[in-house]
Amino acid sequence: MINYRLEGRHIILASQSPRRQYLLKELGIDFEIRNTMVEEVYPQGLSAEQIAVYLAELKSASFDASRLDDYAIVITADTIVSLGNEILGKPGNYTEAVSMLQKLSGRRHDVITAVCLKSKVKSKTFHVLSSVIFKELSMEEIDYYIDNFQPFDKAGGYGIQEWIGYIGINRIEGSFFNVMGLPVKELYEELLVF
Repeated sequence: MINYRLEGRHIILASQSPRRQYLLKELGIDFEIRNTMVEEVYPQGLSAEQIAVYLAELKSASFDASRLDDYAIVITADTIVSLGNEILGKPGNYTEAVSMLQKLSGRRHDVITAVCLKSKVKSKTFHVLSSVIFKELSMEEIDYYIDNFQPFDKAGGYGIQEWIGYIGINRIEGSFFNVMGLPVKELYEELLVF
C-alpha cells in the first residue's frame, strides 16, 4: 500500500529503529532504509528540545545533499526523554535500566522527538513534545519488564508500546506515536508540503 499523495517521492528513512520503520510503513509510505553512523554527542547546556533537534540535524548532516536524487527526501529523527532537567538516554546495562524506571515511577516526564527532512535543495526540522505520567512501579514490575523486554535500545529505558506501557502509564498528554519515536501525524503533514 503506497500513499498516493507521496507517490513518486524517494523517501529514505535514516534509522535502524524497528519502531520508526514500523510507523512509517503503517503510514502507507514506500521507503528505503539507510543507516547513519554518527556519535550521538551534543554540546553541554542545551535544553531537551535543543538536544533532540541537534541530534536529528547531526544525523541528517551525514547525507551529502548534492548526491541525492531530485525526488529524494531523507528523514532523520532523535528522541529524548527529559525528567525535569535530567536527560535519560538509552540504558547501557540492567542497573541503569532499573535506575531510569525507578526515577520515572510515579512521576511525569517529557518525550521530545525531533525530525529533520532533507532534500537536494532544502531541509526542515521540527519537534513534538509529549508528556507521560507513570504510576508507582513496583520493583517486581521493573524487574519483569527489563528481564522480558530488554529495553536497552530505548531512550528512558522503556517502550510505551510494550508491557510496561500497558500496565504502568496513567496518562499521556500529546502523541502516543511520538513517545514510540516518530510523530507520524506531524511527519505526514510536513511531508505533504515539503
